[in-house]
Amino acid sequence: MKRIGVMSGGGDAAGMNAALRAVVRTAWSKGAEVVGVNRGWLGLSEGDAEVLGSGAVSGIIDRGGTILRTFRYPEFQEAAGQEKVRAQLQKLRLEGLVIIGGDGSFRGGHVLDHELGLPVIGVPATIDNDIPGTDHSIGFDTALNIAIDAVDKIRDTATSHGRIFVVEVMGRSCGLLAIQCGIGCGAEEVLVPEIPYDLDEICRRIEKGYNRGKRHAIMIVAEGAARASYITYEMKNRLQRPIRMMVLGHLQRGGSPSAFDRILATRLGNYATEQLFEGARGVMVGLVANKFKTGPLRKTSCALDKVVAQYAALQRLLA
Repeated sequence: MKRIGVMSGGGDAAGMNAALRAVVRTAWSKGAEVVGVNRGWLGLSEGDAEVLGSGAVSGIIDRGGTILRTFRYPEFQEAAGQEKVRAQLQKLRLEGLVIIGGDGSFRGGHVLDHELGLPVIGVPATIDNDIPGTDHSIGFDTALNIAIDAVDKIRDTATSHGRIFVVEVMGRSCGLLAIQCGIGCGAEEVLVPEIPYDLDEICRRIEKGYNRGKRHAIMIVAEGAARASYITYEMKNRLQRPIRMMVLGHLQRGGSPSAFDRILATRLGNYATEQLFEGARGVMVGLVANKFKTGPLRKTSCALDKVVAQYAALQRLLA
């Protein structure tokens, strides 16, 4: 291969730039030209791309977000949108493409590879960590540390005022970020979309904790399980105690990547590019038990096994 492309897609995640840097420098080491696709899938449909020259990825390993930027392009799901992308790919003359993103980007990558004929390798990058085939996705560790740091601060005021705080974290339909945040900050309750919950029973446990001498209660709510506003309203109707809510929102997606995410992104970006040059296509790369793995871009399974195992451990801690 003499000319490959690289793009980021979906939601941004801290560490995407570190992965981009690894892809570009690995390709350069093989004498290949690298084309950076700007603005994700929208940019690909419009041919918004440029050759990344010397120094293009210098000084970006510590930067959050993605310097290539990322925009969604839902029209790619339709035939007309795919034809538009096909026309741009012919102009770009790419021999392969590395996509740094999540499950939506990987589904698009599957179409590029299997239907449009462009070899694609995926690098998992999402704060949700909801991609099967890797223990960690790029950005998850940073988002988790941001969430835990925020809850640690909230706990100080919760204790001072004897309050219950309901803290909503991101994660879409996957509760892994909420579970690990709950474990890491010692939360009293955690709600996730994969596990049914009984709000009356939760309120009874919180009241029991206060009766034992607790001075506060922290509940972590995954956005896919319920909205913090709804849970706060319902709990106010059940408990005669002060309750506040906090939605962390996109705060969790920004900021400088953690050391773990920088190293993970660099290793996965390098491995993905090596795989592309060795002839692999239509796969994503992952790190499982500290060993590199490849798996299909398009998956029908989900990360439910990750959630269930860790939720069971969390319940033992809360008991």
